Parts: sequence; C-alpha cells; structure tokens
Amino acid sequence: MPVIPKTSEQPDDPALRAIFDEVRGRIDRVPDLYRLIGHSPALLRAWIDFAWPLRLNAKTSRATRELLILRGAQIGGVDYEWAHHIPMALEAGVPQAKIDALASWQDSPLFDARERAVLRLADEVTRGPGASEACMQALGAFYNHAEIVELTLTSSFYVCVSRFLTSMRLELEPDYEHLRLKKG
Repeated sequence: MPVIPKTSEQPDDPALRAIFDEVRGRIDRVPDLYRLIGHSPALLRAWIDFAWPLRLNAKTSRATRELLILRGAQIGGVDYEWAHHIPMALEAGVPQAKIDALASWQDSPLFDARERAVLRLADEVTRGPGASEACMQALGAFYNHAEIVELTLTSSFYVCVSRFLTSMRLELEPDYEHLRLKKG
C-alpha cells in the first residue's frame, strides 16, 4: 500500500484536473504515479515538463533511452518503472530478446558498442554516485555533447523516479502485473 493515497482520477482541484486532462490527451489513462504526485499539482506539472521531453523530444534514439531506463529499473528492482517501460521499449523497436538479456548485457552478443556505452552509463549512474570518466569517454566515442547530456539526464532522472516509487511504495497496477521484473 502506498505511503499516501492516490488522488482521485477526477480531482476537484482545477489545476490538477487540467493536468490529468492533458495526460489523457496523450495516453489512455493517468498513471498511478501521476495520481500520487498529483497531491502537489505544481510538482506534477514540473515532473511532466521534464519527463516528457526526455521521453519524446530527445535527439538520441528512443529505443536506446528505453534500454537505459529499463536497465536502471532492473538494477533498482523497481517493478513499477520496469513494467511501465516495457511497452514503451517494445513500441520503440527494442526486441524482446534484448530486454531479456539486459541483466547480462556485458556478456550478451545482442548489444553493440553504442548500446554497451549507454548501458554502462545506466549501471554507473544508478549505482552511484555517478558516471566515471572512462564511462563518459566511452559515450563520447559515439555521441555528441548534447546527446551525452540527454542520456545522462535521462539516466539520472529515472534514478529519481525509482527512488520516489520505492519511497512512496507505489504498487504496480493489476494490468501491468504480467510485466513484473523477474527475480533471480
């Protein structure tokens, strides 16, 4: 059970209602994560204004960023983040085989050098305190400065997401249960 209850899907607060209507205009429903953050409409607005450009307007490949997000969720053991990003990764063209191989990406022949550099970034940023100089140099072999900023901000933001989800004990929605992280 979450630490605090989720807000109503049809909130009385006009600011929150407007945000939820905007979300429904882009995706089929308001995620429970947003309903939890909705206790602070200004922070939900800021969250969306940061998260959606990372997800939708970045120059780096969406598939690459979804691999990065999934790897961070896997390291953190965060079912909610993992389950919500599986469909996004698949829609972005990430093959199921790569998703299945994420836990052993270092030894898997499925990942190319560019993806390995990004997955190393996910590992180092998620485990903290941040990416090493060698990791950033490896990224520099494939990505320009703007792309390195995008990838690093994406990885860092999703560490924040996982910490928030874990702290608030937000449970996975029933229709995502089948996408839960496989333990072990």
